[in-house]
Amino acid sequence: MKLLIGDYNYSSWSMRGWLAAKACGVPFETVLIHLREADTAASIARHSPSGRVPALVTGDLTIWDSLAIAEFFAEQAPSLWPADGCARAVARAVSAEMHSSFTALRTHMSMNIRKDYSGLGRTPEVLADIARIDAIWQDCRQRFGTRAADAGPWLFGAWSIADIMYAPVCMRFVTYGVGSGELSPVSCDYMRRVLDHPHVQEWRAAAMADDHCIADYDSNG
Repeated sequence: MKLLIGDYNYSSWSMRGWLAAKACGVPFETVLIHLREADTAASIARHSPSGRVPALVTGDLTIWDSLAIAEFFAEQAPSLWPADGCARAVARAVSAEMHSSFTALRTHMSMNIRKDYSGLGRTPEVLADIARIDAIWQDCRQRFGTRAADAGPWLFGAWSIADIMYAPVCMRFVTYGVGSGELSPVSCDYMRRVLDHPHVQEWRAAAMADDHCIADYDSNG
């Protein structure tokens, strides 16, 4: 099983696919393809019909979307979604919202783990995205994360695909200095826990160790 990813430092979608694979616990090989190089498109196209990463290759099967990759691993590790049906439905909803929304945040607060862009990127649309993410985190923690039956520190109690989908957002918030002034105490506590997760720490360490740079990503916030 091979998982094609882009740069640890920049590729938020790759991070999601990789975290899902790690959470499943199955052996896999990480194939790193640096982005924005002369051979990047050709290297990805050899494996991914969409021409994008991440892409999971297992036998004759290729899966080229991060949420679909997470669903593939959830088939093998059902605990990647909440056991309760209502919680599972909401977890899928907030994961899909992350997958398809927050365009302003993606545009103005791109993931760049090695940089400090504190104070930058705050357009009115970005602030609206931050407020919506804060509301999601608060709601999930309060309605599902603290239930007695399956209480835990994550959005739905146990570490799940929902947490994986929002982990790169935590990385962006660190880079751009989004914290207690713009997030509720519940969200600030949740973000700290995500950043301390061993798989997230492993990804961050790989980003810090990789010296590949993309000039226009590093030139401003």
